[in-house]
Amino acid sequence: MIDDTRAKRNVAVLVAAQAFLGSQITMIFVIGGLAGQQLSPNVCLATLPISMIVFGSMTTAPWLSTIMQNYGRKAGFFVGACGGLIGAIICAYALTLNNFWVFLLGSYLTGIYMSSQGFFRFAAADTASEAFRPKAISYVMAGGLISAVIGPQLVSILATGADATVMRFFPVYLAAMALNVLGMGLFFLLDIPTPPKPTLDSPKGRTRWELLTTPRIAVAVICAMVSYALMNLVMTSTPLAVVGCGFAVADASNVVTGHVLAMFAPSFFTGHLIARFGVEKIMGLGIAILAVAGVVALQGVDLMNFYAALILLGLGWNFGFIGATTMLANSHAPHERGRMQGLNDLLVFGGVTFASLASGGLMNCSGGDAVTGWAAVNMAMIPFLVLAGGSLIWLVMRPRASAA
Repeated sequence: MIDDTRAKRNVAVLVAAQAFLGSQITMIFVIGGLAGQQLSPNVCLATLPISMIVFGSMTTAPWLSTIMQNYGRKAGFFVGACGGLIGAIICAYALTLNNFWVFLLGSYLTGIYMSSQGFFRFAAADTASEAFRPKAISYVMAGGLISAVIGPQLVSILATGADATVMRFFPVYLAAMALNVLGMGLFFLLDIPTPPKPTLDSPKGRTRWELLTTPRIAVAVICAMVSYALMNLVMTSTPLAVVGCGFAVADASNVVTGHVLAMFAPSFFTGHLIARFGVEKIMGLGIAILAVAGVVALQGVDLMNFYAALILLGLGWNFGFIGATTMLANSHAPHERGRMQGLNDLLVFGGVTFASLASGGLMNCSGGDAVTGWAAVNMAMIPFLVLAGGSLIWLVMRPRASAA
């Protein structure tokens, strides 16, 4: 009988890390565009701070993955938390200077933490048996439920006073500093072995190109990119759209809370659904739900429309992204882990960087008002949904074509 005791302990630690350290990302995603709108010399650049966070995550992923391969997950996660702490300090300082460019530097360093958080899901799979692996990944993602409550609600408490200047966001970055410091202690409890050093007799594994041209890996990467990028495209614009349509910052925080709850709440059963129905079906369902979210968003800009669209967006991301992560984790060997996981997150967060940057341009510069901009953001989802859906259909049909 397979013993997953160690894996379950690691999952518990990673769930806690996802919950507490992860709260800073939900906080910053609520206020990043709003602060950027006040600091930036051009409103089209309002979401550039969020883009810099994701760009930081993208460019960090390859070398952070190498650190984890050589020195273990624990070392990599400490580096990530230090990046989050320093990034929050610099962003808070930038607010006192009213300086957009310093704010971008702090945002980039915050991306180091975001990159390390992305590896939590892979770390959960490291010590898990094949049967427990999809559940382990899902449980760790479910830790985001707590961050969904802590993050946006801290924004509602700390950034909704009478002060209308950019300094109203200063206490939020102080809270982000505290979360990084408190969360670091959790990583001492991890029990994930450092991968053995390669020897002359060690298997070399596939090259990056050979990995990417493996059909299941290629489709997993595409679906992960699309799921995450489209979620970020819409979520980044949401606070701007909600406030631009006449609602309060607290309303935007509550909409984002509903969205993040929908992102992570299904994780309690996503792994079970994947085990029962197959990863391809769950990924396909996720892509379909993302499409429905776009349709709902285009129906109007009442507060309930924002809630419904963002909840569906979170649910679609959960099925699409966890499904893609599970497919990827089962498609490469342990000695290919550092190479493939770093490459995957480089590509995924590259797509997310582009989406978050495009989000501000579409929202603020594609029409004369918030309603037109919001419609443009959601219409932009269409070609990427077609790409992900088409690649998944191709993968499912491929064995049949080979058999024929």
